[in-house]
Amino acid sequence: MSGYDNTRKDSVLMSTLFEPSDPLAVDFIPLCIPEIRGNEWTYIKECLDTGWVSSVGSFVDRFEQEVANRIGVQHAVSTVNGTAALHIALLVAGIQPNDEVLVPTLTFIAPVNAIRYIGAWPVLIDAELNYWQIDTQKVIDFLEKECHWQNGELHNKASGRRVKAILPVHILGHPVNMKPLMEMARKYNLVIIEDATESLGAKYNGHSVGSLGDIACFSFNGNKIITTGGGGMIVTDNTDWARKAKYLTTQAKDDPVEFIHEEIGYNYRLTNIQAAMGCAQMELLDQYIVAKRRIASTYTEALKDLPGITPMDQAEWAHSIFWMYTILVDEVQYGMDSRALLRRLEAVQIQTRPLWQPVHCSPAHTGALIYRCEVAEHLNREALSLPCSVGLKPVDQKRVIEHIRIEAIQR
Repeated sequence: MSGYDNTRKDSVLMSTLFEPSDPLAVDFIPLCIPEIRGNEWTYIKECLDTGWVSSVGSFVDRFEQEVANRIGVQHAVSTVNGTAALHIALLVAGIQPNDEVLVPTLTFIAPVNAIRYIGAWPVLIDAELNYWQIDTQKVIDFLEKECHWQNGELHNKASGRRVKAILPVHILGHPVNMKPLMEMARKYNLVIIEDATESLGAKYNGHSVGSLGDIACFSFNGNKIITTGGGGMIVTDNTDWARKAKYLTTQAKDDPVEFIHEEIGYNYRLTNIQAAMGCAQMELLDQYIVAKRRIASTYTEALKDLPGITPMDQAEWAHSIFWMYTILVDEVQYGMDSRALLRRLEAVQIQTRPLWQPVHCSPAHTGALIYRCEVAEHLNREALSLPCSVGLKPVDQKRVIEHIRIEAIQR
């Protein structure tokens, strides 16, 4: 194959590998696991020693402040997970039942679910081919061609519903091209709610994701670049929205002594123990980003000339954290499709995974509005995420690369 000597290199490479017929003879290489190497034990022990283990405590306040400072916004409100953060962000941003929210179809399902939680409707927008983010040109086309301005509001011509917000999702650690979206939001008085759950530390034209729209959400699930086990965060410069978010996530207590509640609230609080872990993780975030980018660079250099493999790319205006390093596998050129490669790697104890089913294909969201979703299914068929834990050992990454190259040779 082009870019690779199939003779001597083939035999040398094969001799360095464990036999696929005996997968248990090698160590399992997971897809993406937490990295625990800082002050987690010390800070959590402090919670246990002092008894501050539940939903209030100094670490909660500290974690919120550290995240706000990192993003460059005034306020941060911690939540039990990223989905809860999205739910509350939609509520405080004033999204109403039967409003429409533009959201990518190629995303983990959580933001689309959150839109339905409040009785609003998702308008599913396609992904673009280069960086796999929401297609901003299709967003523009939808707003300009499929909607009309009426009484100071934008309405979908087909449904008649008010279009209220854009919810871009910065997937896989790479930012969305935000400038066109922000221009449309200003033109049509739309709210931008960033889902930055996979992209803490990523930057767009030098600005941190999460600081670009009106309000943003992060996740600290176990596979994210930093983790609190679960956990999420809402960030914003809007003081009223931040105050409302805090109120709603703590059961909407109007009088905590007499237990008076004038609104329906939610038990969406982060615990002090989780926040303690988050503070320890935040101390090492920059090191983790360096590790992720180094892993990405190694994969890209090793796979860039392999026929049928398209490595993950980065836009010139982006600083990606490469949270989940992902390749595209062309079945014709590579000799097998992404799922066949997944099974081959699984057989030798290497964990990979495809991207999410595009939401417009999901039975859970039958009835959602779909706008020109032609690319997302192609990406879903070809994409495969490779092991990329912060603590991935060079020898293990080499093994992943070698198996991908050998599978191509054997075809």
